[in-house]
Amino acid sequence: MDATAQKSDSIVYKPEVHGVIRGKYEYQPEDKAGRFEVRSARLSIDGKVTPIVAYKAEIDLSDEGKIKMLDAYTSISPSEQLRFTIGQMRVPFTIDAHRSPDKQYFANRSFIAKQVANVRDVGLTAGYDFVAGIPMRIEAGIFNGSGITNQQDFWTKQINFSTKLQAFIPGGWNVTLSAQKIKPDHHTIMMYDAGMFYHAHGLHAEVEYLIKHYANSVFQNVHALDAFMSYDIPLKKSMFTKVSPLVRYDYMGDHSDGYRYLNGVVNDAGSLIINDHKRSRITTGATFSFNKPFISDIRLNYEKYFYDNNAFAKPSEKTKFVIEVMTKF
Repeated sequence: MDATAQKSDSIVYKPEVHGVIRGKYEYQPEDKAGRFEVRSARLSIDGKVTPIVAYKAEIDLSDEGKIKMLDAYTSISPSEQLRFTIGQMRVPFTIDAHRSPDKQYFANRSFIAKQVANVRDVGLTAGYDFVAGIPMRIEAGIFNGSGITNQQDFWTKQINFSTKLQAFIPGGWNVTLSAQKIKPDHHTIMMYDAGMFYHAHGLHAEVEYLIKHYANSVFQNVHALDAFMSYDIPLKKSMFTKVSPLVRYDYMGDHSDGYRYLNGVVNDAGSLIINDHKRSRITTGATFSFNKPFISDIRLNYEKYFYDNNAFAKPSEKTKFVIEVMTKF
């Protein structure tokens, strides 16, 4: 066997194991109470079985205390520019909601990523990289609409879809436009998202806006905004390689998950309700990196929540101090 064949074999058949562990402590001054939590304990395996066929399977052993199967898909890439993926995955939509836990800048996700546009589903996607004056990437997919826990007996006559277009502008700029249709229950929901970020010279600045529209006006449109900045300061003669001060503002209007409820329980005879009340938040803090960014970080955050009525605040959605240690392997 020649050297070329040996190299090809090593790439094709050697699976890689990855993982992310996030442990944190939170303290809410209003309640004078705190808690420790393992927010993520993810394990994944990925690799190739032929030069064009790849796979990934990922499970979270502690997603807020629950075991969840996250990704389970096969990708086929007929060329370097074109790829097809079938299975269970994060749908191609938004900037922040598509970040894995190790790539997050803050200990807790934005409202866009956690409440408004947090969608994983089972389906088929296609992605294509091309150049139209600047490098661009388009992704589109069709999905069950059942989420990741209701597959075996779920049959549908409709198509749920998601599309995402990215433009990679020289100098560190990225512009992302995306749209998604879901139908978690009886009513169709359309979401439209536009975002932009700048990443260069140690600075990351990002803004993203999303509108969620419910068909037949069964619920008012939901508006959500996420804007933040982070700046890397190299450190010498320290156990940390850098410290990154950061600040974020995010907002969401009254939000429904799209399911009908009656007396607090999902019921076809009910109606859409407010699952997450209108609120905004200012988050400040700093991230200390032991090594390269997003390998092992200590995230120190202070989150200040603002509600029209504090009675609407959920037990874990209040002003808090957070210290989180994230490690990726």
